[in-house]
Amino acid sequence: MHQGLPQLIIIICYLSLLLLLGVFSSRLFKGTREDYQVASHSIGPFLLLMSLFGTTMTAFALVGSSGEAFKEGIGVYGMLASSSGIVHSLCFFLIGVKVWKLARRHNYTTQIEYFRDRLDSDFVGLLLFPILVGLIIPYLLVGVISAGSVVQSLTAGLSPEWFPATDASGEINRALHGGIPPWLGSLVICMVVLVYVFFGGMRGTTWANTFQTLVFMVLGVVTFYVIANRLGGQDSFLANLQALGESVPLNKVTRIEMSQTKFFTYLLIPLSVGMFPHLFQHWMTAKSANSFKVPVVCHPLFIMIVWVPCVLVGIWATGNLIPAKPPLPSNPNAILAFLVKTQTGQMLGGLLAAGILAAIMSSLDSQFLCIGTIFSNDVYCHYKGDVSDKEQVFLTRVFIIAIVAVTYLLSLGNPTSVFALGVWCFSGFSALFPIVFAALYWRGLSAAGAISGIFAAIISWCILFWNGLQTPGGLREFHLELPLGDQRYEIMPVVVMVASSLVTMIVVSLVTPKPSDEHLKRFF
Repeated sequence: MHQGLPQLIIIICYLSLLLLLGVFSSRLFKGTREDYQVASHSIGPFLLLMSLFGTTMTAFALVGSSGEAFKEGIGVYGMLASSSGIVHSLCFFLIGVKVWKLARRHNYTTQIEYFRDRLDSDFVGLLLFPILVGLIIPYLLVGVISAGSVVQSLTAGLSPEWFPATDASGEINRALHGGIPPWLGSLVICMVVLVYVFFGGMRGTTWANTFQTLVFMVLGVVTFYVIANRLGGQDSFLANLQALGESVPLNKVTRIEMSQTKFFTYLLIPLSVGMFPHLFQHWMTAKSANSFKVPVVCHPLFIMIVWVPCVLVGIWATGNLIPAKPPLPSNPNAILAFLVKTQTGQMLGGLLAAGILAAIMSSLDSQFLCIGTIFSNDVYCHYKGDVSDKEQVFLTRVFIIAIVAVTYLLSLGNPTSVFALGVWCFSGFSALFPIVFAALYWRGLSAAGAISGIFAAIISWCILFWNGLQTPGGLREFHLELPLGDQRYEIMPVVVMVASSLVTMIVVSLVTPKPSDEHLKRFF
């Protein structure tokens, strides 16, 4: 069969299944705002686990981790995967369960509603809205950009006449030549996600996330097994793993080139899940507090199942068992898709392409729905007042369309590192983590303290992000140096962001008026 065509056919079939799922879920839509935005609080343990895991495992985890492991080595797994498994579950337990209880008691749908009520401040909602939307758009870009690069790589050879691909020197890039161009692949993915979110709302999103999580987990393990056997060339799977491990340069299978302080300061980045607005919305869909038990226990195991294959495939690409032809793509984002394309059969390659896209799309849908919900609830309805459910659902859908359009247009700039973009996005949300933790557990938090902490977080993020853009290596290479005695230690910018937010929040809260005891009784 023509090169690239089987992959394209399977991708089209997979996307069609998602569209049918969206249409089917729309038939169960009750027509209410609560049903569209939080599925009428009807999600049980299994669906909650799959939707939470699918939402957190993005292109950053699959495409980004493989590309970063290709550049930096095995230390990438320890930096984010190991810590994420523990920290995410801890956030579900310490933040998610309490948020769910308060949301059910006071009828919240978004985190802005909670903060506005908890701090008895309207301004905190106006402040958080642009910040949350501004931080989540880079997160969306991670998925949209990755979707385009994956589709192009896996359909390479389909139509060289229509879709030529050249590198910076003007020579034909064989790894991408003839593949669906990124702008077209990203557009199709955005449209498919838009359709099932538009019609299905949270219920359609949860079902799609569950289906897609199962797809990318099963096919991810298959990918790992097939690529290991193809590259290793030995008689058994374990022998192939050993051969591949021995083929990788020493600096890629150790953390020899990664400073300990930089490695450990990465541990603050997984705290970002405590402030993801789309996770807040998913937490609020739970049927009961018991629904959180399965996600808390199983989430770390699921992270291991997904991250181990992706990171190992990335470092294998640096070894001497990789065939010289075709040459590896220059874009690290395309490493995973390239190995799937070259080391598997065409039909299996198409199925694995669907698995990669499933991981990407299982995050995009929740994020699109979340932003639409925040706009309709926290901006339009909050200030207009009496709004019918029908009008609110309509506004949610309109804003979703607008965000999809903006995200797609921004993706055409195509930043080179999905991993770097994801790290900076997560760092911003991590900087806000002290605010939500204090709001849930500290009676002494004042509105002024929370607002000043938010300002400190976002100002420090903007300054460091700008400095990162000015460095020769760009955002990916940017880090800070902490002088202690005669030594200088590398640390991640997230340390400064979290510290500035935490210290400012505490100091200002200690010297400003607190909410009344009567008000606090509603939350403690």
